Amino acid sequence: MGKKNKKEKKGKEKTILKTEKKAAKKAKKDLADRGEDDIEKLIAEFQADDLKRIQVQEEKCLPPSPRSSMTLCAHPDKDELVMFGGEYLVNKKLYMYNDLLFYNIKKDEWLQVVAPNAPPPRSSHQAVALKQAGGQLWIFGGEFASPTQSQFYHYKDLWVYFFREKKWEKVNSPGGPSARSGHRMISFRKQLLVFGGFHDNIRDYKYFNDVHAFNLETYTWSKVDVSGSPPEPRSSCMLLPLQDQTRVMVYGGYSKERVKKDVDRGKTHTDMFLFMPEGRLKEENITKWKWHSVKQSGTRPSARCGFSAVVVPGNRSVCFGGVYDEEENEEQLRGVFYNEMYSLELDKYKWHDVLLRGKKTGEERKKKKEEK
Repeated sequence: MGKKNKKEKKGKEKTILKTEKKAAKKAKKDLADRGEDDIEKLIAEFQADDLKRIQVQEEKCLPPSPRSSMTLCAHPDKDELVMFGGEYLVNKKLYMYNDLLFYNIKKDEWLQVVAPNAPPPRSSHQAVALKQAGGQLWIFGGEFASPTQSQFYHYKDLWVYFFREKKWEKVNSPGGPSARSGHRMISFRKQLLVFGGFHDNIRDYKYFNDVHAFNLETYTWSKVDVSGSPPEPRSSCMLLPLQDQTRVMVYGGYSKERVKKDVDRGKTHTDMFLFMPEGRLKEENITKWKWHSVKQSGTRPSARCGFSAVVVPGNRSVCFGGVYDEEENEEQLRGVFYNEMYSLELDKYKWHDVLLRGKKTGEERKKKKEEK
């Protein structure tokens, strides 16, 4: 019975693989008929142009062009922010970026660094800045889309930029997460942790709730064994290491599910989970983890995803913004965007809304007078 099941499973896998190959071949033919280049060819052209660079170029520049889904990290040693990638849609044409920009907070100045062998353009990737080895910027995954958005490509590559040497390196290590975007990545002890995300190839989509770890000393990937009841698969959530570095928090996020043929329903999550060591394990030998559902309190944010969150002193997190998609009908969504700020006590899982003080802009003062 066992052998028969294995044969049936292999047969199904072969059928699925053959179907995917046929669909990919048909998609390429359709693109050729429409006069569009294959998306993998577009990425290869970007990389070929980049290989022609042999020197590092640095120059002060204007603020970056409008964009979304880029990454913005705090420099590990300087009062600077480091931006990479992103996308911008204008007049139904999508622009994808792979520029590396540094913002000097005190001087209010931007600097662009162009170094050879950079990652190809992408958005909805993740980046983590670390102090080790003179400072490093690690980037994983993300997506690339053709200018007409008729094609999408998800990355599963891992890159590191060395601040001191000003050079990029692609890290080729097997066993990592599958291709995805909208995932989250954090630094936890001596490793990078990747959670969630999604993959969409136009024909079908999939959301993830798996956890993968990249060892920063051995340069190896491993899938994290987490027992218990996990969060539902999701993207665009919050992933934070707690101050004691023994627990990791997951909050919120977004996913879709198919309710009937060609009709999908989105879901914005508002639940919170921790994954933490199972049993009393040594600090450098955590091999088994367990999911725990967390009860929240305080003034909770309304349902939203895609917000930004950072850990600040006092074992708190500060969260800002986000978006909630309202379904107007089965085919149309209306995004509600927020500019609210919240604080979260990471040891008590208690939310607080944050009211900012300071000088109001002329438009805000005028609106306040009209209200009176």
